[in-house]
Amino acid sequence: MEPGWLALALTPGVGPKRFLQAQVRHPEDPHAAARALGEAVARAYREVERSGEAERLLERARKLGARVLGPGDAGYPEGLLHLPDPPVPLFVRGELPEVPKAVAIVGTRRASPWALAFARDLARTLAGAGVWVVSGLARGIDAAAHQGALEAGGPTLAVLGSALDRIYPPEHRRLAEAMSLASEFPFGTGPRPEHFPRRNRLIAALSRALVVVEAPERSGALITARHALELGREVLAVPGRPTDPKSRGTNRLIQDGAFPLLGPEELLAYLGLEGKPEEKPAPPPRLAALYRALSELGEGLPDDLAQRTGRSPAEVLAGLTELELLGLAEALPGGRYRAR
Repeated sequence: MEPGWLALALTPGVGPKRFLQAQVRHPEDPHAAARALGEAVARAYREVERSGEAERLLERARKLGARVLGPGDAGYPEGLLHLPDPPVPLFVRGELPEVPKAVAIVGTRRASPWALAFARDLARTLAGAGVWVVSGLARGIDAAAHQGALEAGGPTLAVLGSALDRIYPPEHRRLAEAMSLASEFPFGTGPRPEHFPRRNRLIAALSRALVVVEAPERSGALITARHALELGREVLAVPGRPTDPKSRGTNRLIQDGAFPLLGPEELLAYLGLEGKPEEKPAPPPRLAALYRALSELGEGLPDDLAQRTGRSPAEVLAGLTELELLGLAEALPGGRYRAR
């Protein structure tokens, strides 16, 4: 973003709508655009220019390896322009996807083991087919989706509810270093509750389709789904047990017309894409005996596996959860598990 346009975006009283209106009228001249918004805005704009705030912000972005984008810049996502309040400016580190090549995966922060495994497997499959995986870097489903995409060597984008230099949650800093990031919040801005619904509209706008893996009735993922529907995006939801509170939101989406998604290959077919066969990782040596016992049984209860392996039920449950996250086991109704 050129300093002149960035200064206009930083001018008090100039929100996204007024910025776009002025830029459309004077696409080559931010000074003329400022004057078109009235004398009060023009005076405030000149003060911002004299302060050097825009130049300092651009230098801060350069040091962080980031870019500052606005409407009219090469690389500014066209999908964001369909929003009533597109981010001006947008802070980006890394690349951004084209909307037809991106799918968002979202869900609850307090996800069930099966849902984490499903999200991770889904993201691996999408990334293996060359599809960008977009999510919000939150705990639970978001993090599992990013991890799955990275495991497949594919691209993934996290849209943040904080600034690029204030990664949240902090335990995901290393994860964030491996992917592209985008935020509309100025450097130094920490996470706040009101930021995340705003973040969710960008996730929807940057994606061709949205998959909600697991979500209760009051969930930020459902806010994202609403934005996706308003933008004309496809919304898919993973069914859950009718009695499970964590799945009431996704089940309600399906009841309201969302496509019920049962597996990764089904999503590729729905989108008209072809995937490549996925090579499942081998279980770590400490879980090899548990995985072998589960494979021999076909499916079984943790108590059955504890008897076959000589491990405590607690150890077996912990091992089964890890195998789920690796895509090597699947939780079934009734507390049973089967090998994959």
